[in-house]
Formats: sequence, C-alpha cells, structure tokens
Amino acid sequence: MISSNRCLLFLLALVLAAHWGALSWLSQQARYGQALVLMPEPLFTRMIMPAPAPVPAPPRRREASVRAPETVAVAAEEIAAIDTASSEPNVAPASPDGAAPGVPEPVAPAVASPAPSEPSAPSADWPPDTRVSYQLKGYYRGDIYGSARVQWQREQERYQARLDVSLALVLRVSMISQGVTTPAGLVPQAYEERFLWDVRRMTFADGFARLPDGTRLAQAQPQALQDTVSQFIELSHRFSSGREALSVGSPVRIWLARPQGIALWTYDVVAEETLQLPELGPVQALHLRPRPIENPAGVITAELWFAPGLQYLPVQVRIALGEGNHVELLAERIEQGAAPADAVPEPRKP
Repeated sequence: MISSNRCLLFLLALVLAAHWGALSWLSQQARYGQALVLMPEPLFTRMIMPAPAPVPAPPRRREASVRAPETVAVAAEEIAAIDTASSEPNVAPASPDGAAPGVPEPVAPAVASPAPSEPSAPSADWPPDTRVSYQLKGYYRGDIYGSARVQWQREQERYQARLDVSLALVLRVSMISQGVTTPAGLVPQAYEERFLWDVRRMTFADGFARLPDGTRLAQAQPQALQDTVSQFIELSHRFSSGREALSVGSPVRIWLARPQGIALWTYDVVAEETLQLPELGPVQALHLRPRPIENPAGVITAELWFAPGLQYLPVQVRIALGEGNHVELLAERIEQGAAPADAVPEPRKP
C-alpha cells in the first residue's frame, strides 16, 4: 500500500513538472514572440575556390636609341628622296585616251574605335544558396576556440540568413534573419538571436522595427535597414552586383537594428590585404573598419574583410568584445548550391 502511494505521488510530481514546463515555455513565447519557422537545410553541390589573379601583360620592348651607321645612312637617303618628291608639283598624268587626269583613289578612313559603353544597371540577381564555414579563435577570460558558419538561402523572393557559433562544443550562439529580396536589396522582416537561455526577437513592419511586446525602437525605420546577420549578405551583394564600389579610402554606410536600438554604422575601407586562410590559401581582401558610433548600445564592434576573388564574401570577421576580449573568424570552406543557370527545372505535372 505504501509503495503504491509512493508511485502515485511520483506520477503526480511528473505531471506537475510537465505542466510547469509547458506553462513556462508558453510564458516565454508570449514574452519574446513566436519562434521563427526555419527553412529546410539547402543542398550544397560544389566548393568555391579563389579566382586566379589576372596574368600581367609582358612589358613592351623598348627600341634601341642608338642606330647602326649603315642604318643612319639609309635613313638619310630616304629623307632626301622624300624632300625631292615633295618639291616637285603634284600633277597627275593624263590617261592614254586623253581623258581628264585621273583622280587618285580615296584612302579608306580609319575605323574609329568604339566609344566605351556606359556601365550597365546593377544586376538584381542574388547568389545561390551559400555556406561559409569559419575557424574561430579568440580571447575571453582565456583562449577560446570553436567554429562558426554564415549560411544564406532563398526560396523565390524569400530569404533566410543565419550565423551559428559553437565554442568548445558546449556554448552555442545563433542569429537568424528572415525577409524578402528586392532589386534595391534585402528587406528584413524578422530577426532572432539566441545565447544560452536568452532569446531576443524583433520584427520589421509598417516602417518601424518592433520588439515582441509591441515597443517600437527609438526612431522610424530608415531606408535599407539591416540586422546583425543580413548585413553580411547585403554588403556582399552590393559589392558583387556593382551597386556600391568597394575601394580603399571610400566609406561604406549601413543602418543596423538590434534589440538595443538602431544606429548608422560607417565602415572605412582602410587597406587591401593578403590573408592566409586555413584551406583556401592566400586571398586578397579589402579591410573594413567601423567608426565609433554615437550613443553605442554596448561595446561590440566588428571589422570585416571582403574578398573580390571569392564573390565578395566575408572571409574574415574580427569581433571586439571590450576589455581586450575578442573573437576572430577565418573562412576555411565555401559551399554553394547549383547556380540558377545550372538548376534543373522540376518536371511539369500532367
């Protein structure tokens, strides 16, 4: 009888614990908003390697400045003959039948080189599904090592971009952006970031960025507003499509929204550098360094390196966490799905 009562109490405790867990989960969902519905994992079919550097043209051979004596003599005779011919009247001989003097045949005009064509409008085509895998190392109260990846995928006009970070196979951080693609760029609609048990979400609608409880961020949504993850894809596409030139000395500006607020970030393109990547080898990349922003919400900043020979993808990211703490990501592998031209259309249903 006593054992039976203990079993009943044990079952009752399990039921109460399950109900408490369910209520806690529902409370969290109500507080942070509904979780994002993730896209299925894409299929990657090829590896991307750095494009070879252009081969420089061979230097032109300079003509000898000193001529041989016999060459000088021949040149003098040619000049004298030209002077004699130019001093005689330029009269065309009459034709044998007494007709008017013949008219010299006209010389065919030189073909003018075509004028340089105006630059075409930037392409709105977006890249195929892409995953960049990184080695991670840094310092946070001690040396840290791990891995990370940035993944981009698209279904018609909808997109999903995510950043996943794994430290020591225990600590995991994920950031996910979802929205739509347009000829003018990415338009985020929802953003979610997870760090341990902390979940933060944000939505973009009606010209404003909102927190799950309906709170609008400090200011109206500026044009081309991005989030922490979508900025990597947006900037890469701006550079690769020609919408924005990437060159040393030119600033790059982008509006970023996080749950802490909205700010305009300005990156200075400070140098073109050769990076030694773990598996991809030496790669040329342009280094973007952020300027300090007014009223920063936190101390986290990120320097970015984009590689023109690798579709302007971010091949290195250095995140400063304040007080000497930092994390550095180095690209080691780039995978892509089938390009649009290689994609096999689905068979039509009868």
